[in-house]
Amino acid sequence: MKSYFPIIFLACLPVISKSQVKTNNALLITIDAKNTAQTIHNIGASGCWFSEGIGKNWPVEKREKMAELLFSKQTTADGTPKGIGLSAWRFNVGGGTAEQGDSSGIKDFRKRVECFLNHNGTYDWNKQTGYQWFLRKARDYGVENLIAFSNTPPVQFTQNGLGYKTSKDHQSNLKLDKYEAYADFLTEVIRHFDSQGLHFSYVSPVNEPQWDWFNKPGQASQEGSPWSNEEIHHIVVDLNKSLEQKKLKSQILTTEAGQLNYLYGGKSSAANQIQQFYSDNGAYSFNKLRHVPRFIAGHSYFTDNGDSTIVNTRQHLADTTKKYDIEYWQSEYSMLGDGFREGSKGKRSPMDCALFLAKMINQDLTVGNAVAWQLWNSWEPGNGEFDTRYYLLALRPNATYTDGEFITTKNLWALGNYSLFVRPGMKRLNINRNDGLIPVKVAQDVMVAAFTGGKNKLVMVVINYTRETRGITLDLKNFKRITKYRNYVTSADSEDNLKPSIERILNGSISLIPRSITTIVLN
Repeated sequence: MKSYFPIIFLACLPVISKSQVKTNNALLITIDAKNTAQTIHNIGASGCWFSEGIGKNWPVEKREKMAELLFSKQTTADGTPKGIGLSAWRFNVGGGTAEQGDSSGIKDFRKRVECFLNHNGTYDWNKQTGYQWFLRKARDYGVENLIAFSNTPPVQFTQNGLGYKTSKDHQSNLKLDKYEAYADFLTEVIRHFDSQGLHFSYVSPVNEPQWDWFNKPGQASQEGSPWSNEEIHHIVVDLNKSLEQKKLKSQILTTEAGQLNYLYGGKSSAANQIQQFYSDNGAYSFNKLRHVPRFIAGHSYFTDNGDSTIVNTRQHLADTTKKYDIEYWQSEYSMLGDGFREGSKGKRSPMDCALFLAKMINQDLTVGNAVAWQLWNSWEPGNGEFDTRYYLLALRPNATYTDGEFITTKNLWALGNYSLFVRPGMKRLNINRNDGLIPVKVAQDVMVAAFTGGKNKLVMVVINYTRETRGITLDLKNFKRITKYRNYVTSADSEDNLKPSIERILNGSISLIPRSITTIVLN
C-alpha cells in the first residue's frame, strides 16, 4: 500500500546549538547527524504457530482486522495509526507433521504444519492455506521483507520419519543422502511463490540448531532439528547451489542461533558460529557463497535475565561482529524466560510486559547493533490482562480453532513504536547523554534510540522506564534546523496506543510520562 503515516520533513534552517536549548534539569541528549551506526534492514514478526487456523477458518472481518493491526501504515483522520507497519513477515515452511495427525507425536494439533511436498514427489500448493492468507496480506500491505524459514526438513527426508528427534545425539534429523533434496524443496517453494508475486527476500533452512529437539513420541511440542556447524555448512552450500541453478534471487539467512552467546562462544558442535562461518580461515566459511549475505541471525531468548546479562551479552556480540565485519539480526524473541519479571514474583501488567519488550528491542539495537529485529509470535492463546509475555494479540479460540476472539495487547503498540517509524534503510545515530550513566544503569532509566533517513528526518524512540515524569532536551548537530516535533505515546492508559500529540514547537524540554514509550518525530 502507498498510504503511510505522516512523515514530517526538516526545514532548511541553521543547526540548533546547545546554548539555544533550555535544559530545565532535563536529561540532555546530544545527537550528531554524522555520527551514524548501523543501517536498519527491517523490524518484523512471525505468524507461527496459529496463523493456519485463523487464516483458513476465522471470519474474514476478524482476520482482516488482525492483518491491518500488523501490517497497515495508514492513520485515521487525527493521525492515530491503524497498525504497526511491520517491514518483515516470517513464513513457516512446514515439514508435513499436520498430515501425520496424532502419529506425528506433536501434542498440540495447532503446531503441526502441512508440507507442500507430497510423499510421491509432487507439490500441492493448496497446503498451508491459512499461513498463505496472511502471507498475501503482508504483500498487499507492502511489507518489504518476506522471510521463509523451516524448523524441520520434510518428514519423508528425516531419519526417523518425524518432525523432531527421538534420539539425543545432537545430529541433524536430515538423512545423509537428502541434503540436495531438502535444498531443492526449499528452492521449489521459493520459485513457486516468486511466480505468485510473493518474493521471499530470505530463506532460513536451520532453526535453533543448538537444541537437541528430543522428545518421546507423543510428547513433542513442535517441529525441530539440531544441526552441527558442519551440517549447517553442508545444507547452506547445497541451498546456495540450488538457488544458483534456478537463478533465484533469495538470500540465505543463517544461523538462527537459539541464544546469542552461541554466535560468538560456547562449546557445542554448533557454537562459535561467527568465527567458523564468517572468517576466511573458518572451518566452514560461507564467505565465497554468493547467496549468503554478511549477517548472522540469533535469538534473544534467555539472555534477558538481569541488566548485566542483557548488556554484556550484546556488547560481546557487537564486538565480535565488528571484528569479522558482519552484521547481526535478532530474528526471534518473546519473553520465554522469567527475565521480564525483573525480580517480581507477582503477575506483570500488560504495560510492564510492553516496557520490557521495548527495552529488549532498544538493547538489541543500541548495544548489540542489530540491523533487524523480529518478534516470534504475533498471536497465541492467552490472557490479555496480565503476563502477556508471548504475543501481540491474545487469542481466545474455540475448541476446534475455527473461530474465536482476540485482544490487542500493549506489546503490539510497544513494537509499533519501532516498526511503524523506523523503516528499512534508516540509520541509527549514536547519542551522548549528560548524566554519565553506564549502560547497565541506563537499562532502568530513560533509554533512547535515534534514527535518520537522511538530512531531512529524525526519529527517536524513548522509553521512560521510571515511575516519575521525566524530560529530555536535545542538542542536535549537523542537522538542518529542527523546529517542530510530534509525539506518539504508548502507556498503561487504555487510550495511549501510539497516541499522537499535536505538532509542537521544539523549545525546551520534551516531557515523558512515567512508564511509557514515546516515539518523537521531529522536523
